[in-house]
Amino acid sequence: MAVTHSRKLFVNLPVRELKRTVDFFTKLGFSFNPQFTDERATCMIVSEEAFFMLMTEDRFKEFTSREICDTRTHLEGLFALSASSRAEVDHLVKTAIENGGSAIGEPKDYGFMYYRSFYDLDGHHWEVLFMEPSHVQS
Repeated sequence: MAVTHSRKLFVNLPVRELKRTVDFFTKLGFSFNPQFTDERATCMIVSEEAFFMLMTEDRFKEFTSREICDTRTHLEGLFALSASSRAEVDHLVKTAIENGGSAIGEPKDYGFMYYRSFYDLDGHHWEVLFMEPSHVQS
């Protein structure tokens, strides 16, 4: 069945210290919806269509019977964000590293696409990428 309308995306992630995580992503330029924020969770706004629900581990456990992935030793997923330029890719990753994140590997440059990766404070794997608009078909 083809999707004929826009959908919103909500990704839920457990975090160890919510305030520290909010401070980290605020420094990267993200904002948060106060309507969905309390001492155990917050809604990080990525765009009008994409959001990350960042929850303390105890709150996150209320939504699953499975164990939470230990991101210090295991990978739960790759979360990729687009950037408007190569310079923005470099700026976001540099800011993440300066504020406690850690770099993953070297920048990748495929000519039409450039990306870099980092782990956030909780070990979640983020990729920031710029793709030349002429290579993206609508």
